Amino acid sequence: MCYIDSCAKKYVTMVEINKDFIKKFQAEKKKKDFEIIFNFYAPKIKSLLVRNGADVTLAEDIMHDTMINIWDKIHLYNPEKGSFSSWIYTIARNNRIDLLRKKSSQPYTDISEIDIPSDNENSQDIVERKSLTEQVKNAINLLPEKQRKVIELSFINDMTQDEIAVELNIPIGTVKSRMRLAYQKMKDNLKDITA
Repeated sequence: MCYIDSCAKKYVTMVEINKDFIKKFQAEKKKKDFEIIFNFYAPKIKSLLVRNGADVTLAEDIMHDTMINIWDKIHLYNPEKGSFSSWIYTIARNNRIDLLRKKSSQPYTDISEIDIPSDNENSQDIVERKSLTEQVKNAINLLPEKQRKVIELSFINDMTQDEIAVELNIPIGTVKSRMRLAYQKMKDNLKDITA
């Protein structure tokens, strides 16, 4: 596939990519329709990523991942939740975040700086740990059901945000916002013990 260079072709493509075109693409998933989407959005995604600090190679990787996600997940797009371009740019942003997380390495920590807990816990330590555990459980139980569910899946079932989205059949953005709201509510509920 090649990028479209002429302004006339870009204008025609922009006119072609409307709600009816997207509905048709969702229903039929034809490669020629995807090529129109690819040719219009791929350079825009790459350009946006480069303008926001990604090097060209990283921007191309993210752009390709985004285009694959569009092909794979077009059935998840809902025009009532936002425009098609917003959906695409959200996928690109999330792909960038995911890729940066994977590529980031943990800094080296000198072992002498690590506070190693003693094998011999005294009774005070045990009581404090049990009390803290109970307070955290209570804070989780105070959360609304939807927020509690994502926290439980994340920490108890050790699931990633992507896995939670699939499990609950909700967008990844919804998972992230529910987790953020849950963290804030838990922080508010636990501020007495963190102060």
